[in-house]
Amino acid sequence: MNKKLLGSLLSLIIVPGTVVTLFAWGFWGHQQINYAAIFTLPPEMFGFYKEHVRFITEHAVDPDKRRYADPNEAPRHFIDLDRYGDHPFDSLPTRWDEAVAKIGEDTLKAHGIVPWHIQTMLFRLTSAFKAQDRERILRNSADIGHYIGDAHVPLHCTRNYNGQLTGQHGIHGFWESRLPELYGKEYSRITGTAVYIANPSDVIWQILRESYAAHDSVLSIEKALSKSFPADQKYSYEERGGQLIKTFSVAYSKAYHQALDGMVERRFNKAVFLVGCFWYTAWVNAGMPIMHFKGEFILSKEAKSEIDSLNVKLSTGSFDEHDHKD
Repeated sequence: MNKKLLGSLLSLIIVPGTVVTLFAWGFWGHQQINYAAIFTLPPEMFGFYKEHVRFITEHAVDPDKRRYADPNEAPRHFIDLDRYGDHPFDSLPTRWDEAVAKIGEDTLKAHGIVPWHIQTMLFRLTSAFKAQDRERILRNSADIGHYIGDAHVPLHCTRNYNGQLTGQHGIHGFWESRLPELYGKEYSRITGTAVYIANPSDVIWQILRESYAAHDSVLSIEKALSKSFPADQKYSYEERGGQLIKTFSVAYSKAYHQALDGMVERRFNKAVFLVGCFWYTAWVNAGMPIMHFKGEFILSKEAKSEIDSLNVKLSTGSFDEHDHKD
């Protein structure tokens, strides 16, 4: 299984003694980020996105599903910044061509390429707006929302992505899936109106600076809590999809959420805002086309076939278990 797949992909077939882990932000989290981002948009865009809210929301998780089908997909979701020394932002070029020249494309992909892939997705979305291609606008909007959401997750910035190096296996899904699913409905969702981003690369790397700065706290706060919390109350069993799974208890989750002092909510809300900003920026860069399309939106046969195939692979778990990188 590819790197990060073990730490953040859905694994609902749980045996006793194993803690459930989920996709980054969980299906619920990614979908809610895309949903809330629609309400940051100006009137010229809001009507179109609101009309297609179901698609934008449901397909927020397509990139995670593609991990089961495309071996090139996983690196687009993360970047192991601590692979580049103690001061990665001083040594790692932000331009793709310069990074390739200095480090090599294979190494970059091995350690994750999310900041550069977000820029690729911005270009694709801008091109879709210029072409007035409704299907491409919707699919690229849903996809870029996912990758921006991933960049806001602290554990997507470290090789210790699931606490496997510090005896905290399962913390990946705990922080970004379990906590939002339990407490996300209480988040303020106050994010402001989307603004134009003149320098997308600078903004992307600033997102990663913030995420990377928080990853030590994500780990150290849970480590300290685990030592002080009653061991017999740390986990519980819950039924999901007709199966009994072991997960972090509500009591332990509440204690961790409170100890994080609003971190998850802040990263969630910032992701919402930035998704709206990137959608808006792509639209402006495309010349601010009128967002009006005639007729009902129907996926092309090719797109429907691709999405159906992803759903089948997800439901059957047909992926290569041996394609894992530590």
